[in-house]
Amino acid sequence: MTLSRRHLLHAGCAAVSTALLPLRTWAAERRFEPQVQGWRTFEVTTTVSVAEVKGQTRVWLPVPDLNNDFQLSLGNSWTGNATTAHLVADPARGTRMLYAEFAETVAAPTVSLTSTVQTRNRSVDWSQKRVVHEDPAVLRANLAGTALLPIDGVVLDTARKAIQGAGNDVEKVRAIYQWVVDNAYREPKTRGCGTGDIKAMLETGNLSGKCADLNALFVGLCRSVGVPARDIYGLRVAPSAFGYKELGGNPASLKGAQHCRAEVFLKQYGWVAMDPADVLKVMRQETADWIKDVAHPVAAPVAKGLFGGWEGNWVGWNTAHDLTLPHFSKPQKLPFLMYPQGENASGRFDELAPDSFRYTISAKELTA
Repeated sequence: MTLSRRHLLHAGCAAVSTALLPLRTWAAERRFEPQVQGWRTFEVTTTVSVAEVKGQTRVWLPVPDLNNDFQLSLGNSWTGNATTAHLVADPARGTRMLYAEFAETVAAPTVSLTSTVQTRNRSVDWSQKRVVHEDPAVLRANLAGTALLPIDGVVLDTARKAIQGAGNDVEKVRAIYQWVVDNAYREPKTRGCGTGDIKAMLETGNLSGKCADLNALFVGLCRSVGVPARDIYGLRVAPSAFGYKELGGNPASLKGAQHCRAEVFLKQYGWVAMDPADVLKVMRQETADWIKDVAHPVAAPVAKGLFGGWEGNWVGWNTAHDLTLPHFSKPQKLPFLMYPQGENASGRFDELAPDSFRYTISAKELTA
C-alpha cells in the first residue's frame, strides 16, 4: 500500500477518522503518542565564561517566561562576578531575560543562571469542543505581521493556495501544516535554528532551513488567513520517551538543543500545539537515509502526533518576535531570543558559536 504525503497527512490529522486505522497498523514499528500526564520538574543551567576581556562586558540570557497549561516557570537564581545582574524586559513586548554587566576590571567575567520549570505533554482531544476565550489583544498580536514574518504578498498568496477547499479554521490549519510538510525540508547545514525570513524563502522557492524557518513559515501562513498563531522559542532538555533521537536532548550538554515550536488558536480548542519543523527533522535526520515520504513508518506517527501535541521534554523561553535587548550598546532588533547574547568593546558575540562565546547549557530533572 502506498500513500502520498498529502493523503497520509490528511488522514493522520483528521479529528476523528477511520483513515487512522491503517496508519496505526502500518506505523506499528514506531510510536509517537504524547498524552497529557503529570508534571516534570527541571533545573536548567546556563553558564557563560567570557574568555577574551575587552572593555565592559554585557550578557543577556533567556529565561523561561511562560505560565500556562503545559509549563510553569517557577523561578530563577544566578551566581557569578557580575558588577550588576537582574531581570530586565524587552520594552515593547515585556519578554524577560537576565541581564549581567561586568566592569572592565573584571578579569574573567562569568555568570551562571539556573531556572526551575515544570513541563508536561500536550495532546488535544479533537472530539471535545468548547468555547475558549482569549484576550483580544493577544489574538491581534498573533495575527500581525513582523519584519521577517509578513502576512501579505507572497505569504498570503501561498496560504490561499494551500487552503483551497478548506472550510473552518481547523481545516485551514490542517491544510497549511500539510503544505509545509509537503513542500519544505530540513537543511542540517543551516546555522543555528535559522532566521525565519519567510518572505525570502517563498520568493526564492528555497523552502529549506531549521525550526525557526520552518515553523515560522507555518505561523506566517496561518496568520495571513486569519488564524492566530505564534512561535515559542525554547530548549530540549531530555530524551524523547518514544525513542526518537532527533526529538530529545542530552541533559548533560544541551549545546545546539535550542528548538522553537508553534501554536495556533482555535476557538473551540484554545491554543493548540503544532510542530511541522520536527516532522521534517525526523524525515531528514532520524535515519541514515533521508525519508522523502511522510507515510514512512518512522515519520508517520510523528506527523500525526505533532498536529495537536508534543512531548514535555522541552522548555519554552518566550514567544517574542523582533525584540530589543535592553542596555545593548547599539540598539537593534533580534528576530527572536533563544540563545545567550553578549557583547564587549570588540562587538557582539556570536551566539551560534558556544565554544568561542564560551557558554554551556545543561538540565537536571528533579524528582519528588
